[in-house]
Amino acid sequence: MKKKTAHQKKKVPAQSRLTLGPLFFHWPAEKRRDFYFRIADEADIDCVYLGEVVCSKREPFFEDFLPLVADRLRAAGKDIVLSTLALVTSEREMAAIKEHVEAGFLIEANDVACLQALDGRPHIIGPFINVFNKSTRDYLVRNHAVRIVLPVEMSASAIGDIAEKSRVETEIMVFGRQPLSVAMRCYHARSHGLNKDSCQFVCGLDADGLSTDTLDGQPILTVNGTQTMSHGYVVLLDELARLQKMGVSHFRLSPQNVDMVKIARLYRDALNKKCAADEALAALKTLTAPVPFVNGFINAREGLAWVEGGM
Repeated sequence: MKKKTAHQKKKVPAQSRLTLGPLFFHWPAEKRRDFYFRIADEADIDCVYLGEVVCSKREPFFEDFLPLVADRLRAAGKDIVLSTLALVTSEREMAAIKEHVEAGFLIEANDVACLQALDGRPHIIGPFINVFNKSTRDYLVRNHAVRIVLPVEMSASAIGDIAEKSRVETEIMVFGRQPLSVAMRCYHARSHGLNKDSCQFVCGLDADGLSTDTLDGQPILTVNGTQTMSHGYVVLLDELARLQKMGVSHFRLSPQNVDMVKIARLYRDALNKKCAADEALAALKTLTAPVPFVNGFINAREGLAWVEGGM
């Protein structure tokens, strides 16, 4: 019988932890570096996820900066996780994942293909792997998952069913554009009359994604390369206290082209009961306008709905 690792023995922490998920957008490498430097120096965040999730063609742009950024974040006392692609399609991509594993990074697996490369090491299950019931959760835990980031589509009751009395840490996304799907085709390239192979990295023109509208002109989704996201920012503030009681241990902010340091401060104060949810919500609106807020999924509604009070 294999001995449990120190991470596997660790219980869900009593204090809620605030995390910064992987950056989904294709920002210039220097902007991305400076963003993480500021997070290291100023943001009250416990854990930062690095790595490319959407498109492997983007990875080389930030490759040289990754060790520098990781060291800066670690020096600031933040845990580091390396997120992997949501759609692994080639041997080259698998080889890159294995290199990161061998380098000693704690990995967030976003495609089940990635699990092969982990070779029994402790890891985190990302939101692109569907974990909708306790049986799936327990299977992944037996295979050394130490934390599960649940899909954004889950209702409060489904979250509670998995998080309550769980032997594994549970993470929920509480701010940012919701990642809905990743495809083989690049919508961003097609919108510019290009194809994926000769995309010219036009996704980099939209730092917060490319908004798409319905036929009657209402914004509904956001395109980010091969990824489809919600148009509105998911905002779970009224819901935080109940999620904490359910056993959710980690609360994820997804990086957007707004002041994430100030947003992290608002969420930290809300988690620690230093400010009321409605106060934090009012302050958040001043930082993110005119993007609308959504919280439909967790309230068992359509994803683009906004339910006052929540849950």
